Amino acid sequence: MITDTNKPNLNLPSDLEPSVDLTTSLDVDAQRVDHLLIVKAFADDLDLVETINRLVPTQMEVQPGIVVLAMVLDTLAGRSPLYRLEEFYEGRDTKLLLGEDVPASAFNDDTVGRVLDRLFEIGTQQIFSELAVNAVLKYEISTRAVHGDTTSVSVCGDYRLDEASPPPFEITHGYSKDHRPDLKQFLISALCVGDKVPIFGKNEDGNRSDKEINNTILSQIGEHMARFGVDEKAFIYIADSALVTRKNLERLSEGQLFITRLPATYSECGRAISEAIRSNQWEELGQFSRAKPTANRPAVLYRAAEATVTLYDKQYRAVVVHSSAHDKRRQKKIERELAKDAVELEKSFKEQCLSEYACEADAVAAAQEWASKSSRYHDLSFEVEPLYTYARGRPKCGQPRQVTKVHYRVRCQLQQKVSALEQMKMEAGCFVLLTNVAREGGDAADAREILSLYKEQYGIEQNFAFLKNPAVVNGIFLKSEERIEALGLILLISLLIWRLIERSLRKHVKETGCPLPGWDNKPTTSPTALMVVSKFKNTTVIRIGAHRRLNRPLNSVQFEWLEALGLKHDIFTAQPRAG
Repeated sequence: MITDTNKPNLNLPSDLEPSVDLTTSLDVDAQRVDHLLIVKAFADDLDLVETINRLVPTQMEVQPGIVVLAMVLDTLAGRSPLYRLEEFYEGRDTKLLLGEDVPASAFNDDTVGRVLDRLFEIGTQQIFSELAVNAVLKYEISTRAVHGDTTSVSVCGDYRLDEASPPPFEITHGYSKDHRPDLKQFLISALCVGDKVPIFGKNEDGNRSDKEINNTILSQIGEHMARFGVDEKAFIYIADSALVTRKNLERLSEGQLFITRLPATYSECGRAISEAIRSNQWEELGQFSRAKPTANRPAVLYRAAEATVTLYDKQYRAVVVHSSAHDKRRQKKIERELAKDAVELEKSFKEQCLSEYACEADAVAAAQEWASKSSRYHDLSFEVEPLYTYARGRPKCGQPRQVTKVHYRVRCQLQQKVSALEQMKMEAGCFVLLTNVAREGGDAADAREILSLYKEQYGIEQNFAFLKNPAVVNGIFLKSEERIEALGLILLISLLIWRLIERSLRKHVKETGCPLPGWDNKPTTSPTALMVVSKFKNTTVIRIGAHRRLNRPLNSVQFEWLEALGLKHDIFTAQPRAG
């Protein structure tokens, strides 16, 4: 009989006799589950295991859906790279975590590798597409805006191209967004919809350009969105400035709505900005960030002006946007360039003009040649000053001093171009959004919505940071392009669940108007999935035979978060759902 008062109160079921020796007769263990059962609940909501088992039939003892769920949980545990999957599940309650009592040995490298190979054979895009459709329909996620972008992933190794059996994509040298031109790479192209939820991901050749990838996406995006029940003209494709090419714009002219940023290399960009500043007909858009401004991080204010630009003989709507943040950042750059220009002009003056001239005409000619220089920031002028040398001695009374020699000195004068500088500083805070979305009508969007939709593009960049996490991209699964693609599917599924968790939290806050206790339990209206990890850290489940209970009750903050997630309070101890 246990009498140690330092041991936790197990709250044993009433049918257990107190005289039983618990250390020898009962199957008892305690395990940390942290936030993993929350992840499993969202995976169950997506029918992850069932969908994988249906799409990926195998003759293996362990179901492929269980292996995929096991890899997703390990990925979102933030503990170990995937090649230690067997180690991760050693001694764990797999019945609770996975819905089936599976021994840890079932997740050895050979088994996991076979499942990854099978995922590739069936088609990773097909599998993820079905899961993404489940998510969009079940969670009623907005598909009005579809964001597209690419990123590069650097890898170590040779990866020689086998021409007899070409891989699904080529790992080779190309433009590195990771700033590692010494390494070979492949690219990831992705699409996401409302609340950064991913719906598509594909690996691309490492030397493909964003412009080419955008053209391929445009040729397929209508068919892809049709799987979500979305008409080709019922969504807006949003991408960065690489979208703006003749071929891409020609394809977009077929009716696909889009928003992108007009590159500053196009003369129409500068013209639109100049005209907006000159007309001074700005619409104040105010602040977009939900975060409260502070002394160190003041509010960023936006304003916009409508314009029209002509590209490749076709007119488009342009929204010229002025940002106070860009204004301050770029004004500092202008100030640095202004000071540099002044230093260079003074240096060239000293090199070009002598300290003194014997002939006034020579002084004027040299100064005029210097003053003819073109400067973006300064107006150049000069002054010729005579220098007299007088005869020795004191002149006679009433007589002027006798000049024996006259020299001429040139002084340079730099005057800032005030009006031009004001124009440049104003232009520095501006950028142009290019779109074919109408200002009026059924699918219309005003300037504020155009900017708001474009600003959500940062979400796909955050998704790339997740997909490139070095903690889960490791050598054992990167031996071939096929394994890389299959591993990419696991990461995409993990990212999908991660974003659904975050979306559920923010939807709850928005609908109820009640913030959640965030970091240090300070109220937040922008809860994140990472906060879930923090709030449920060290959550431990004690198993006594078939019975499970927490080592200590959930606290009020944890109850709040479970309610926001739409989960029951007994999620950690309820009978596990079978896979």
